Amino acid sequence: MSHDGTTNRPDIERPESVYFFGTCLVDLFYPEAGMAGMELLKAQGVRVVFPQGQSCCGQPAYNSGYREEALKVARAQLDYFPGDWPIVVPSGSCAGMMSKHWPDLFKGEPDEARARQVASRVWELTQFLVQVLKVKFEDQGPPVKITWHASCHAQREMGVTDEPKALLRQLANVELVELQREKECCGFGGTFAVRHPEISAAMVGDKVADIENTGAKAVVSGDCGCLMNISGALEGGKKPVRGVHIAQFLKERTHG
Repeated sequence: MSHDGTTNRPDIERPESVYFFGTCLVDLFYPEAGMAGMELLKAQGVRVVFPQGQSCCGQPAYNSGYREEALKVARAQLDYFPGDWPIVVPSGSCAGMMSKHWPDLFKGEPDEARARQVASRVWELTQFLVQVLKVKFEDQGPPVKITWHASCHAQREMGVTDEPKALLRQLANVELVELQREKECCGFGGTFAVRHPEISAAMVGDKVADIENTGAKAVVSGDCGCLMNISGALEGGKKPVRGVHIAQFLKERTHG
């Protein structure tokens, strides 16, 4: 990690084109986040290619111990990202699976080298906007107070910590109030929330209390799984706080 808290990946030249890996949760529940992510990239003059055949990174099966099933799903993705373009993912969780776990998943397989090459080109969206495109946003929205929820995989696998907040702090009319327990899990954890619902509910209850204490009108995050869990708890408790993906929030603030 660099001196300013951002991840310390080797510099790459600004590309003319990138691939966009949409993720299952974006596709099924938050398509507006995916569209916003692609529009943010296009606004920087980058051509965005969305391979239509893409599906899942294999994380649900991998995390549940179904290695062969995860390998089958992950292998199916390799054909959709040929060439050397970066692969931008609007999720620290899926980016972490592809970037950090695919090399282990494909170890000893005939296509290991190919999987490693694909994995090496994966970037989390905010990481790519800050480190590669070096974006500068101009806020066009009204004053608002927000807070930021950092997903476990974004922080601990991709090393993405300050990039999202650096983008949010560029917005002149946005007051970012940090959570007291920012580094704590929201309790989602994919199948963890299904297997251990009582523990998950207690964890998200702590997260919601932390969000409420900031006085924020919105909680912004870069992972749709976290947003589903936190937004569900906020709505269930009738809390007047909106959950929104950072791509959608940035797009709303900078593109009208």
